[in-house]
Amino acid sequence: MEIRRVQVTGGSSFVVTLPKEWADGQNIRKNDPVGLIVQTDGTLLVTKKVTDDPVQKVKEIDSSTVSDPAFLFRLLIGTYITGYTMIRITTKLRFPPFVRSVLRDYTQMTIGQEVVEETETVIAIKDLLNPSEMPFDNTIRRMFVIVKNMHEDAIAALETQNKALAEDVVARDTDPDRLNWLVARQTNMLMQNASLSRKMGISPSMAMHYYMLSRIIERVGDHAVRIAEHTIPIIDVAFDKKFMNAIRKSSTMSLEIFERSIVSFFNADMKEAHRNIESITALEDICGDINNMVLNQDALIALNIAYISESIRRAGEYAGDISETVINLLVENEIGVQKAKPGK
Repeated sequence: MEIRRVQVTGGSSFVVTLPKEWADGQNIRKNDPVGLIVQTDGTLLVTKKVTDDPVQKVKEIDSSTVSDPAFLFRLLIGTYITGYTMIRITTKLRFPPFVRSVLRDYTQMTIGQEVVEETETVIAIKDLLNPSEMPFDNTIRRMFVIVKNMHEDAIAALETQNKALAEDVVARDTDPDRLNWLVARQTNMLMQNASLSRKMGISPSMAMHYYMLSRIIERVGDHAVRIAEHTIPIIDVAFDKKFMNAIRKSSTMSLEIFERSIVSFFNADMKEAHRNIESITALEDICGDINNMVLNQDALIALNIAYISESIRRAGEYAGDISETVINLLVENEIGVQKAKPGK
């Protein structure tokens, strides 16, 4: 840290000089304006950027150097999450068919990405979404509803032997993914642009907490998909109803932990978050009982029921991670402490 003393000029104005190396690096000259932004933690941000116009970042990808469609898709997702506002995919001759197929999947699986230019050698994709129009809390709530419904439908598919419903849950896997990518993108953009932080009314550190939540919720969604995937092989196999009763009970407990964790986050309730974490032990016990119950069953039933039980348990444990995040956040921001005191 470079320490500089505050000077007083004119009897009332406080003056601090800017580091010469920084000013030269920013190409700041005499009489150039600079922006001063007061951060939520009391620090002062000095920036050469004095307008609220979004930063335009362009990424060029030479598709002739990429032969693997999966790798190209991951490059595009990485570019999206990093916060580029324009992606230009180029080629020296003509695009191979897989490139357009990957780009079509990419624009369908991301929010706000549209092809704005297309020739034989160039395809340009532009971000048309205003980040401030998608508040973090709305996205988290939407992710929660989507994932909760996926889990409930996966269990319903097992109970009613509905293969179409199980396959539909698997097909919905991309829904929480695309929202998680959006939160990651907004977080990166906010970290790079102080004016966006001010416009959205959220600090960079709080944005990181939202991103942590979105990652956890996305993983809970992954386990809903795994429940559906392991339901399909035994959809037509008869097994003892006592397994279904135990699975239904454990699923209900897991979803209750999940829902309480989200509620404790939005209510800034540290005590509820703590109680939620403590309740995970009961879920682990019943899932362990399920695994013991299937040991003497046919291998097909035993294996898939065990995997379903494991995903139910993991979903509840991930929900517990949300509650831990809530406690960490409240301690960090010194809010909710009074709620945690006896008699409050």
